[in-house]
Amino acid sequence: MAYHKGGRGKKKSNRQVQGDEVIRVPLPRDGQLFGVIEQALGSGWMDVRCSDGKIRRCRIPGKLKRRMWMRVGDVVIVQPWPVQSDERGDIVYRYTRTQVDWLLRKGKISQDFLSGGELLF
Repeated sequence: MAYHKGGRGKKKSNRQVQGDEVIRVPLPRDGQLFGVIEQALGSGWMDVRCSDGKIRRCRIPGKLKRRMWMRVGDVVIVQPWPVQSDERGDIVYRYTRTQVDWLLRKGKISQDFLSGGELLF
């Protein structure tokens, strides 16, 4: 009787060929803002510096929390709350490194905004 070494069967390939595929980058809709995570507070809460110059305490909804990690310095889309809109909000989306590079090239965000110097223009 032959024994199979290794895992539980055939290994699946995770590679996806992207080639010249266009990357779709979501932009903030009405009422939403760009933000950069300043500080992780725990329990799914972050301090986020938004494009309007305010620092909001934002929560990560459970659906997003389970799907991806958030770190200090990540660029995100923030949806301010209807109540306490200057102080609180929800993180709606996190950009990847390549998406941030695209936003910089297209002029949607500035390098100063990422480093904490200036606001958006």
